[in-house]
Amino acid sequence: MSGPGFFPSRTVTLYLGRMFLTRTLAVLLALVLVLQALDLLSESGRILAHAGNGEAQIWRYVSLRVPEIIAQFLPFSVLLGTIIALSTLNQNSEVIALKAGGLSAHQVLAPLIVASLGVAAVSFAFNDSVVSRASAALDQWQKVEYGPVPAASGDRVNVWVRTENDLIHVQQVRGKGDAVRLTGITAYQRNGGSLKTIISADSGRRDGKGWRIENASRFDVAEGTITPLGSLHVGDGVRPDQFTLASVDADGLSFGALSTAISDLRRAGRPTKALEGALWHKLSGPLSAVLMPLLGAVAAFGLARSGKLFVRAVIGMALGFAYFVADNFALAMGNLGAYPPFLAAWAPFLLFLLVGEAVLVRTEE
Repeated sequence: MSGPGFFPSRTVTLYLGRMFLTRTLAVLLALVLVLQALDLLSESGRILAHAGNGEAQIWRYVSLRVPEIIAQFLPFSVLLGTIIALSTLNQNSEVIALKAGGLSAHQVLAPLIVASLGVAAVSFAFNDSVVSRASAALDQWQKVEYGPVPAASGDRVNVWVRTENDLIHVQQVRGKGDAVRLTGITAYQRNGGSLKTIISADSGRRDGKGWRIENASRFDVAEGTITPLGSLHVGDGVRPDQFTLASVDADGLSFGALSTAISDLRRAGRPTKALEGALWHKLSGPLSAVLMPLLGAVAAFGLARSGKLFVRAVIGMALGFAYFVADNFALAMGNLGAYPPFLAAWAPFLLFLLVGEAVLVRTEE
């Protein structure tokens, strides 16, 4: 069994990798079924509340929600699959046999780490091509309370922009830059926090530093009167990017699309730190699957007959869940601007990589 390579036995490598993958997939399937059933209990009432919705809309919701659940809980499944596989090997004394054959702890874990690299690659591709589209479609559907969604045209709808004390609502935004066209405009003009007038217009376009709106009318809140205004210049200082880049949903964009959106925002002088952290996390998130065999390795070693196998499995789960807590905390700090984007996305990964390696070397090597 021993040899000069890091994978001295093809049979052992395939055996360990297959055991790890089958248990990971089994745990993932169980989690998805349970969590999707619980999610439907809370959402089915809202879906069916819209007139005309029925079983087809329920299944549509499931098809959009399942990819999000898979992406969210795949790292948990890898952690639990690792612990189950390694605990089984330990309980059956297979780990002892492998080490007696000359394998080190790192060599025992090597097939699992290679398999987890494959899981991470598949996870990234799945998140980028499936989850991002499903999240964007589900978000649009929920915005219309599970009613009919307007045909996708690349235009932005229901955009709100704030300028000093005033608020501007636009039903539809088309184009980019100075070629932006606005449709269904409502401007709420306030003074000291009190609403004074409401200006409504059918359409608008860029005009100097502001906007030229057509077929406008003004409603005076104090007097309750409506005054036709025709063509009117409003919104000096409101930039086109405030309409086209008013809100960027990182979860609903692929890695490339999010990178492009960040570049557009940066050129427009808009803050991008939170989005940069989300962009880096699209890489570090799937790659967290590689950490799970290392963090769960404590369940593989030590004598099963000592009665501490369950305790070691709990320690492995505690290390894994501590990573997820640290990862979410770092992302939150990144969104608040307390951590740089790169640090917010990668610091927990690097920290727990060192922790897992230290635990493994300290106990087994």
